[in-house]
Amino acid sequence: MIELPPQYDPSAVEAHSYQRWIDNDAFSAGRPDHADRPAFSLVIPPPNVTGSLHMGHAFEHALMDTLTRRKRMQGYDVLWLPGMDHAGIATQNVVERELAKEGLSRHDIGREAFVERVWQWKEEYGGRILGQMRRLGDGVDWSRERFTMDAGLTRAVRTVFKRLYDQDLIYRAERIINWCPRCRTALSDIEVDHRETEGELVTIQYGPLTVATTRVETMLGDTAVAVHPDDERYKHLVGTLVPLPLTGRMIPVVADDHVDPGFGSGAVKVTPAHDPNDFEIGQRHNLPSITVLDESGVVTAHGSFQGLDRFEARPAVVAALREEGLIVKEQRPYVHSVGHCSRCGTVVEPRLSLQWFVRVALLAKRAGDAVRGEETSFVPPEMAARFFSWVDNMHDWCVSRQLWWGHRIPVWYGPGGQTVVPGPDDDPPSGEGWRQDEDVLDTWFSSALWPASTLGWPDHTADFERFYPTSVLITGYDIIFFWVARMMMFCSFIEPEVPFREVMVHGLVRDARGKKMSKSAGNVVDPLELIDKYGADALRWTLARAANPGGDVSLSEEWVVGSRNFVNKLWNATRFALMNGADPALALDEPGLTHADRWILARLSEVTAEVSALYDAFEFGKACDALFHFAWDELFDWYVELAKVPLRADPGDVNRTRAVLGRCLDTVLRLLHPVIPFVTDELWRALNGLTESGDTLALAAWPADTARRDPAAVAEFARLSDLVAELRRFRTQQGIPSGRKVAAVMIAADPAGREFAAAWSAQLAPLADLTIQPGEPRTAAPDGWEVLSAASVSLALDLLGSIDIEAERARIQRGLEQVAKEIKQTAAKLANPGFLAKAPESVVTEITARNAAAVAEQDRLGDRLKRLG
Repeated sequence: MIELPPQYDPSAVEAHSYQRWIDNDAFSAGRPDHADRPAFSLVIPPPNVTGSLHMGHAFEHALMDTLTRRKRMQGYDVLWLPGMDHAGIATQNVVERELAKEGLSRHDIGREAFVERVWQWKEEYGGRILGQMRRLGDGVDWSRERFTMDAGLTRAVRTVFKRLYDQDLIYRAERIINWCPRCRTALSDIEVDHRETEGELVTIQYGPLTVATTRVETMLGDTAVAVHPDDERYKHLVGTLVPLPLTGRMIPVVADDHVDPGFGSGAVKVTPAHDPNDFEIGQRHNLPSITVLDESGVVTAHGSFQGLDRFEARPAVVAALREEGLIVKEQRPYVHSVGHCSRCGTVVEPRLSLQWFVRVALLAKRAGDAVRGEETSFVPPEMAARFFSWVDNMHDWCVSRQLWWGHRIPVWYGPGGQTVVPGPDDDPPSGEGWRQDEDVLDTWFSSALWPASTLGWPDHTADFERFYPTSVLITGYDIIFFWVARMMMFCSFIEPEVPFREVMVHGLVRDARGKKMSKSAGNVVDPLELIDKYGADALRWTLARAANPGGDVSLSEEWVVGSRNFVNKLWNATRFALMNGADPALALDEPGLTHADRWILARLSEVTAEVSALYDAFEFGKACDALFHFAWDELFDWYVELAKVPLRADPGDVNRTRAVLGRCLDTVLRLLHPVIPFVTDELWRALNGLTESGDTLALAAWPADTARRDPAAVAEFARLSDLVAELRRFRTQQGIPSGRKVAAVMIAADPAGREFAAAWSAQLAPLADLTIQPGEPRTAAPDGWEVLSAASVSLALDLLGSIDIEAERARIQRGLEQVAKEIKQTAAKLANPGFLAKAPESVVTEITARNAAAVAEQDRLGDRLKRLG
C-alpha cells in the first residue's frame, strides 16, 4: 500500500510534477507515434515580452490548459503553441528608461546600438512570464516557442507586406492619425482609450460668427469656418471671409453637410491638420492644412505662443482672446470624451502625418463573411456582434510607428524618388542615396499573422500542413478588436482558410465586488502570491469554476481558500481509500454489487457524460460545479461513509468495495485533471501504484461513459438520503448530541419497504448514530416511539433514553400555543368577507396555505405529545 502524507503540500508536488511532464514529452505535438491521431491546435495569445503573469493571464491560461489537457487525454495530437510579442512601444520605453539611468537617450547611441541593447534586454530580462506559466501548469509545447521578431516571423511579415503593396492594399499618405506626444508615435484607433474628462468649452467670435471649442490652442491652425448648406442663418456668408482672431489672417466660410446646424451656433471652426473630421472637410473644399503643434505637442505657430506646450498654450490663448473681447462664453467644467494613449496615459493629439496605411475594406469584408458563413464561429454566439461592430465599420489602419524597436517597414527610397518594396528573399536596393523607411510596423501587424507564421508560413511546413487552420482561439472580449479581427483579416488574405474554426470568448477577471482590477484602484491580485499561499490548483479551480463563456469573473482570496479546501478534501479522501486498499485494477464483482455500489457507479456514469458534454461546450464553470458536487457531496461524503461498513466486513465485501472505490476515484481524478493537474497527477499515480515510474495522468485516457444508467438505484438512494437528512434534522431539533446512539426499528408495510430495510439498515445506522434492531422490519411502531418518515420510508425511534421527557413536553406545549395563535389569526381573516373581497388573490392563497400548515403542525405536535404519555 502506498501511503500519502497526512496533508497536501503543493510546494512539495508542483515543481517535480511539471518536470515529470516535460521529461515524458507530455506536451509535445507532432510526434511520430501521434501520426494516426486527429490534430488539435491553438496558439497562445502572445504576452508582451515586458510582461509578467497577471490575473487575466492566469484565467485565460487555465482555460486553455484545461482544454488542451482534456483533448490530449481524448487521443488528439495536441499543439498548444507558446510565444511572446515584441511589444514595440512598451519594450522601447523600458529600454529607454534604462538608458536614461546612464544619462543617455536612444539618439545618443544611434539606432543600431539601441536595437542591440533591446535584444540584450530581451535575452536577460524578457520572458519572465514564460517561467511563471510553468508555475501555473501550462502544458505548452516548449520546443515550438516563438517570438514575433524571430527570423521566420520577420520573413512572414515581409511577405504579407509585399503582397499587400503589390495589390494596392497598403499605401503611404498624409492623414490625420492619433499621435502620442509622450511615445512620439502614431497609434491605431484601438490603442486609444477614451475617458470622460473635465475640460472647458469656449465660444469665440469670428467676425459675424461664433464657434465653440475645447481645444482653443488649435484655432491657430484654422483655415475655414463651416456651416450647413441649408442653414438659412448663414447662407449669405458662404464664400465670404471672416477674421481668424489673434492671427491677422482671413479665412473662408464654407458650406458642408457634415455640420450639424442644431449643435451650438451651427458654425464650426475647421482645423484640417488637427482634427479628422476637419481634415475631411478640408479635402472636400481644398483647404490648406496648417500644423501648429509639433511631435511633442509644442506650439510651432509664429507669434507669442510659439514654444508653449499645448496645455500651457490653451489658457494663454484664452487670456489673449479675453483681452481682445472675443470670448462670447466660457463653460466650465465641460465633461467630454478625450482620447488617451493606452500605453502611457498621455492625452492623444489628432495630427496630420505622413504614414503607412492598410486599405481594410476588402480584408474586413472577407473576415466578416467568414463568420457569417460559419467558417469561424464564436462561443458564445452573441460575441459575434462585437466582431461585426468592428469589421463592418473599420477605417484604414495606420500601421507605421515612429519607433526603432519592431519590424522595420520593408520599403526603400531611391535618390531619384523611387520606391521599392523587395520580396522577403530579395536583396534590398543598395548604393548611394538609397535608404530604408525609418518607421516600424505596428506590433499588431505581426500579431495578425500569429496563427500562420508560428507554424512556418509563408512556407507550407509539416507543422503548417498538420495544424493549420488552428482548432480554436481562446481570448478575452476586450481584444476582439485588437487581435481577433486582424488575424481574421490577414490570415484569410494570405490563405484560403480561416485561421481558427472557433473563437471561445471569455470575460475579464474582476475583484470580489465586480470592479475591474487596476493599480490605481489598489485592487490588483497577484496570481503568483496566491499560488505561493494556496497552490496552483486552488487558483486554477477558483478561476475555472467561475468561468462562463463571455462572462466576467469575480475573484476573492476567500474563494481561493475554499478551492484549497476542496483540493485537501480530494487528497484526504484518496488517502483514506489507499489506506483501505482501494484499487482501480480490481475487477468489479457485478453480481455482488450492493445498492450503494450500483448507485455510485450509476452517478459516476452520469457525471462523466455530463462533464464531457460541458467541456465540449466550453462550459468550464458548469463542468467544475458538476464535478465538485459529485466528488464532495456524493463520493466523499456519502459513498465513503457507506463504504466503511463493508470495508470492515468479510473479504468478499472488502474487495468489492475496494474495486468500486478505486474505479470511482480513478475516474474522478481523470475528470478533474484538466483543471487541477498537479494534485490529480500525484494522487492518480499513488492510486495506481506508479510512484516510482514516469507514468503520468497527463498522458492517460479520458474516461469513457460506461452507460451504466440505473434510475432505480439512483431513486432508491434518494430515499435513503432524504431519510438520513430528516433523521439528522430531527436529532438537531431535539438536541440529541452527536455520537449518542438512539435505538430504532425499521417500519415497512409493503414488499418495497421491506426490501429497502434489508438493503440499507446496515448503512443507515452509522450515518445517523442509530442502533437498529436486527430482524425483519415491523409493520407499526412500538408504543411511545417517535416515527420519522421520508420518501415513503419510516423509522421508529426510542427517545426515552435520549431526551428529557419533561423538557420535551414543555417545548411541545409552547409550540402548540404558538401554532394555535397562527390558526386563530389566519382563520379570522379567511372568515372575514371584507378581507376576501379586497385582498389580492395571491394574498388569500398565502393565508390559506399558512392556515393549512398550522393545522397540520398542530396535529403533529398533538400526536407527539400523546406518544410521550
